[in-house]
Amino acid sequence: MTTLTAAPPSRPTLGWRSALAYATLAAPLAFVSLPLYVHLPHHYAAVLGMPLPALGAVLLAVRGLDAVVDPALGRLADRLFRHGKRTAWRAAALGSAVLALAFAALWQPPAGGPGSVLPWLAGALLCSTLAYSGVTILHQSWGTRWGGGPAQRARVAGWREAATLVGVLLASALPAWLGWPATSLALAALLIVGLAALAGLQDPGPAEASGATATPASPASPWGHAAFRQLLGVFMLNGIASAVPATLLPFFLADRLQLPGWQGALLTLYFSAAVLGLPLWVRAAGRWGVAAAWRAGMVASVLAFAAVPWLGAGDGAGFAVVCAASGLALGADLALPGALLTGVIHQAGHGGRGEGAYLGWWACATKLNLALAAGLALPLLATLGYRSGSTDAASLQALAWAYGGLPCALKLAAAALLRRAERLNPHWSARE
Repeated sequence: MTTLTAAPPSRPTLGWRSALAYATLAAPLAFVSLPLYVHLPHHYAAVLGMPLPALGAVLLAVRGLDAVVDPALGRLADRLFRHGKRTAWRAAALGSAVLALAFAALWQPPAGGPGSVLPWLAGALLCSTLAYSGVTILHQSWGTRWGGGPAQRARVAGWREAATLVGVLLASALPAWLGWPATSLALAALLIVGLAALAGLQDPGPAEASGATATPASPASPWGHAAFRQLLGVFMLNGIASAVPATLLPFFLADRLQLPGWQGALLTLYFSAAVLGLPLWVRAAGRWGVAAAWRAGMVASVLAFAAVPWLGAGDGAGFAVVCAASGLALGADLALPGALLTGVIHQAGHGGRGEGAYLGWWACATKLNLALAAGLALPLLATLGYRSGSTDAASLQALAWAYGGLPCALKLAAAALLRRAERLNPHWSARE
């Protein structure tokens, strides 16, 4: 059994220089995630002509396998940090090199039909996602070790997610401007900058980071803590709600709205709005409590997205309003779940000792969300008669409801589940 400890008192505000140095690596990691989860399915389906069922099967298998490995990567991160931050940094540098090479390979498949492209996609995508997961878990563990009260935890997560949004904005614009080879070079350069900034950052260390007086009698066991299980359930349900439209966006724009050329501009608008909204959600977490602010963000997202199933061909202006409003709500999903997770870890007495074990399962849940979105939504749409490029009214309506209606229902269910978990964990409502 692990002795539970009270949450540590709030620490002094994290300096902006340290916060910026920590956050910098999040930009290239996010730069990778947008192409992998938004551009890649549409590229292989519409540009390379891969059948949707085969593409969905490969994405489901690779992302599912990657998700299974994440808990082991989390335990490895804990072992690396026990040997010191320099060891953890070297592992992040090695993972970043693999990531840069595998990402470049994804956009240069061999000539030929699905028989040659499918193995290439599976291998390059698996290397990309495994490296991405390893570096991301190490980076998040580094930030989680700071601990602190609700406002401090939200601030650390907020800086990280602000850099994430910068990376996403770059990734939404550069491929259209420069093409995939130059975009791959840009990723490598950003990884080098992020690693250099992280190398000079001071690690708070286990004792300072956790603020706990009791040492766990056994290694961190996330599944032994009800609060973690409850938070993970909310996170997964909410994550699936976000992953479905992320996967289907290119199809919705091209076929339902008939505005394929708008994708770059709309993604830029969406994530720019998130940049503006993120500080507001971080401030709201300190005033209302992290859980209450996250719930408000879920409801705001539903209100912003509710009109999507009724949009039709040429409704670009209406969809732009939806993108701006839902982007403002996105900041809650970016910063606040991580802030709650940090609180759960430190409440369990594992701050500075076992973050990786928690973050490994957290990353696993994220991958499962994305795998389910791609591996189930695409074949389901194919079953309903939708094909990329379809003009059939019934299949396009099915696409509209899958893209816009299903996420709203899932978001509301996640908000209700979070409210129940908040009542079982009163410290989630703590304010500063």
